[in-house]
Amino acid sequence: MIEGASRHAVLGSVLVALCWLLLLFLRMLPVTGATSGWPGADLGLCLLFAWVLRRPDQIPALVIVLLVLIEDLLLMRPPGLWALFVLLGTEAARLREARWRDQPFVVEWLRVSILTGGMMLGFRVVQFLFLLPVPALWQVTLQFIATMAAYPVVILLARWLVGLRHATPAEAEMMRHM
Repeated sequence: MIEGASRHAVLGSVLVALCWLLLLFLRMLPVTGATSGWPGADLGLCLLFAWVLRRPDQIPALVIVLLVLIEDLLLMRPPGLWALFVLLGTEAARLREARWRDQPFVVEWLRVSILTGGMMLGFRVVQFLFLLPVPALWQVTLQFIATMAAYPVVILLARWLVGLRHATPAEAEMMRHM
């Protein structure tokens, strides 16, 4: 039998994977008849950051890489490249989660924005260096703005729909000893 804490972590991983796959499915639906040219927010990235900063014990790095690798393949991006940058960004946030936990939400939002901007910039530089197709700068900028504007909405929905919240001090202590 799986112990209570590890069962909770496995159920959390399954829940985040299902939510993330639902967002990917909705992203791939042909909602409009014509493309508007406006890039949408990366809600999956927002969800990953929200989960890592609230329940880091529930979403291992391997789950993050597998989810984003699936997205890379379905969206025909260079396989694994964006997954690498998302892994680096989420792990940087995970390492700082304990220090960020008691900070106001605006500070978290700013830090996630800086991490996301660095990830997008690094992804763009690697694409440029390896002569891969690089989207227009204004599209990447608009996607960044849309993603960061959607982050608080994703946080609210995740809290309301699945009860995602910051760990209490006792839960954080348990996570540290696992």
